[in-house]
Amino acid sequence: MSAAALLGGWTADALLGDPRRGHPVAGFGHVASRVEAAAHAPRRGRGAACVAALVGGTALLAELAARRLGRGPVLVAVTWAALGGRSLGTVAARIAAHLHRDDLAGARTALPALVGRDPAALDADGVARAVVESVAENTSDAVVGALFWGAVAGPAGVAGFRAANTLDAMWGHRSDRYADFGWAAARLDDALGAAPARLTAALTAAAAPLVGGSPARALAAARSPAALAHPSPNAGVVEAAFAGALGVRLGGRLSYNGRTEDRPVLHAPGRPVAVGDVARVVRLSRAVGLGAAGVCALARHAVRRTGR
Repeated sequence: MSAAALLGGWTADALLGDPRRGHPVAGFGHVASRVEAAAHAPRRGRGAACVAALVGGTALLAELAARRLGRGPVLVAVTWAALGGRSLGTVAARIAAHLHRDDLAGARTALPALVGRDPAALDADGVARAVVESVAENTSDAVVGALFWGAVAGPAGVAGFRAANTLDAMWGHRSDRYADFGWAAARLDDALGAAPARLTAALTAAAAPLVGGSPARALAAARSPAALAHPSPNAGVVEAAFAGALGVRLGGRLSYNGRTEDRPVLHAPGRPVAVGDVARVVRLSRAVGLGAAGVCALARHAVRRTGR
């Protein structure tokens, strides 16, 4: 039942997308904002305590619900709420539609729904590159990670991972406000995302032929020094694997909140990203999500058989 529940949650996301009202992740974000407003201090210990309470509390609630309502139904519901694969592809396709109509202003306006970088100075190919990088990273964060932790720890694993990932998005910034308070959120997200990121890279290599790519090239890019030099130990591996699979070049200079960063160039032999690559990355992301659902369902079945 647990393996079928993971597949059921993935299928619900693939067919229905995010819940239209009362999204649990949005509700968690509201609670986290209230906690931050009441407890924020520029100290790592204070931030770690908030992260432990919020992530641990969310995982505990999921476990209690599973014991009361049944592990299968709760795992379906929690997995559906945690996944974001359909929404990821929908937003990327919407931005691509603007670009294909030569509506750069519309694409720039839509971009913040997908990625936090500054869109004002981006040309059409720059917007496309931002979309490709975001889809790649979020395939791991918003799809494979939740499925992986569902396989390992059931409803509590899915809920805890999604809570940690959300806190990283809210607090894991390199800014004066969050340098210390958000330290624990960023480190926990790195730790929980390490194995899913490597699984994402492996599945990306396996799916590379679906977008005209080479599995060997994708794996080589994921293992390259540039991938390991990325500011994120997980995003670098995933984005590099996608770059190798698509045959494009990612990374380099980008701007967040007025601050310019020069990141390692991923898969340097590749060509620059073009608008047409957005449709390819969405197709690749969906294939990776499907592969992850199958692999994680099998793993969950094996975990349940051991009695864990």
